[in-house]
Amino acid sequence: MSYFPMYVDFSGKKCLVAGGGPVAFRKAETLYEFGAEILVVSPGILPEIQEIPGISCRRKQFEEEDLCGREIVVAATDDAALNHRISQACKERGIFVNAVDQKEDCSFIFPAYLKEGEVVAAFSSGGQSPAVAQYLKEQMRPVLTPYLGSLTSCLGGVRETVRQCTKTEAERKGIYKEILSLGLKTGEIPSEQEIFSIIRNYQS
Repeated sequence: MSYFPMYVDFSGKKCLVAGGGPVAFRKAETLYEFGAEILVVSPGILPEIQEIPGISCRRKQFEEEDLCGREIVVAATDDAALNHRISQACKERGIFVNAVDQKEDCSFIFPAYLKEGEVVAAFSSGGQSPAVAQYLKEQMRPVLTPYLGSLTSCLGGVRETVRQCTKTEAERKGIYKEILSLGLKTGEIPSEQEIFSIIRNYQS
């Protein structure tokens, strides 16, 4: 069965990463990029993990008590049996869990993704083939550029003004499309004057 692509606000979410190796580092780095509050538990923890600002690290074996208060858990140890045990404990508590490379022990999976500002494009093969997800990611890379992220922020910045100056959803959509088209055509963020000129064209 396919996984439903749901975007979730991870800001401040209490996350646990069990494991301290390269895989745990990659997962912790991703969670950190999206604003999670992360605790890493493992007898050995890479220096790269400890250098991520704000991440808490405890050099110890995983214990079920470590799940207390956690909303997201990643089981990234090098012990498949332990990852399975962590997964079972999470599912019993209703905690979302990802057990690396053990699809049957996952209640969610990490997609391949691109992120520029607030724009995020994610790709998943449902755990069947990470190579396919990575291929799709690379195909999208020329499209989802830092400039597109900035242009999106520009559009977000005028939403309230557009809402106040228009009467219908159709008008608002038309304005946003024109601003986007102008930005993509010129390769420059539309000026305030250009934006208000577009808005005035839609006012009766």
